[in-house]
Amino acid sequence: MSVENKHGIQDPLWVQWTLITITIGFVAIFLALPVAIIFAEALKDGLKTYAIALKDPAAWSAIHLTLLVTAISVPVNTVFGLAASWAIAKFEFKGKSLLLTLIDIPFAVSPVISGFIYVLLFGLQGWFGQTLSDWGFKVIFAVPGIVLVTIFVTFPFVARELIPLMQEQGNDEEQAAISLGAKGWQTFFYVTLPNIRWGLLYGVILCNARAMGEFGAVSVVSGSIRGKTATLPLHVEVLYNGFNVPAAFAMASLLALVGLLTLALKTYLEWKVKQQRRELALVNE
Repeated sequence: MSVENKHGIQDPLWVQWTLITITIGFVAIFLALPVAIIFAEALKDGLKTYAIALKDPAAWSAIHLTLLVTAISVPVNTVFGLAASWAIAKFEFKGKSLLLTLIDIPFAVSPVISGFIYVLLFGLQGWFGQTLSDWGFKVIFAVPGIVLVTIFVTFPFVARELIPLMQEQGNDEEQAAISLGAKGWQTFFYVTLPNIRWGLLYGVILCNARAMGEFGAVSVVSGSIRGKTATLPLHVEVLYNGFNVPAAFAMASLLALVGLLTLALKTYLEWKVKQQRRELALVNE
């Protein structure tokens, strides 16, 4: 017996079930099982132990710092993503392909390497470190350095989601609005932004999740000073290395909850973006 796939090719039923079984097996072993273990270990000693871990001042400092860094980096990357996608999708200019390549650099460079780059630039022995230190401004082993590396590792997410969406939409609606007397900002807020709102939210959610969970680059520039420069992922490492396993898993469960919430929102927004693109394709036809 065979099953016809979406391309009209007949595949044996055993091939279909083999691939499905392998896929479900990998998802269960490498994704679902680790997440389940995190929550099981976090609650193993009861809710009282879990609550004690959450009440730790160092934990609250890590949560506050994580939220602060995210609150700065996500809006910055949102503005950049809107500007970059508008420029690339709506205009033709020299160096456009190079700009697209540069946007993808954080995907190609290890976060640890990006952290070392910022140490080279802003550390005391770096290019600008001594000058900034003389001015009383500290970047490495301080909040500014954490913010900078977080912005670096997360800035492609919004742009990379919006660029193909805006390229599909073209310029027709914007040109029609301008021909009717609309100004640039009016065109953006009343024409462009409604058309890209789901894609924008999708990119922002992915950017937010990566910012909150970033470890490699932040670990290099922060120094992991507990209660001062340790974000939530770094705080988990400090607790685990200090053999405070229940508290480490309790903090890790917070990040897992953020991940699960992100996954749910991502699934919903993917559906909305696909629906929007189908509607756009019908209009173009």
